[in-house]
Amino acid sequence: MDRLRQRADFLAVANGARVSATAFVVQRRRRDDDGPIRVGFTVTKKNGTATERNRIRRRLRELVRRLPAVSLHPHSDYVLIGRRAALTSDFANMLGDLRQALQRLDRHISKPLQTARGN
Repeated sequence: MDRLRQRADFLAVANGARVSATAFVVQRRRRDDDGPIRVGFTVTKKNGTATERNRIRRRLRELVRRLPAVSLHPHSDYVLIGRRAALTSDFANMLGDLRQALQRLDRHISKPLQTARGN
């Protein structure tokens, strides 16, 4: 599993399916190449100071580390967008929310983008 680091990759994933949870939003985009699964993490400045944003990012990274590898689909990019609630949410609940969000993304992946985003 690799990390997304370039802005263009984050923007490409933003056009894919998305699912919201209390502490984060998960976005997914399927790729045509044979590369590894890539995951990116982002937290906007409105979520607090740099220290708080870094803590949110660390918690999101740990969530992905604790997921079984089969939860993420090959040839896909994922982005987790942290929310302020990630600072105070119970970690076990966040892990359950992430599993549930990934299952919802699986159901949406075959539907058109408009349906997946709830428009």
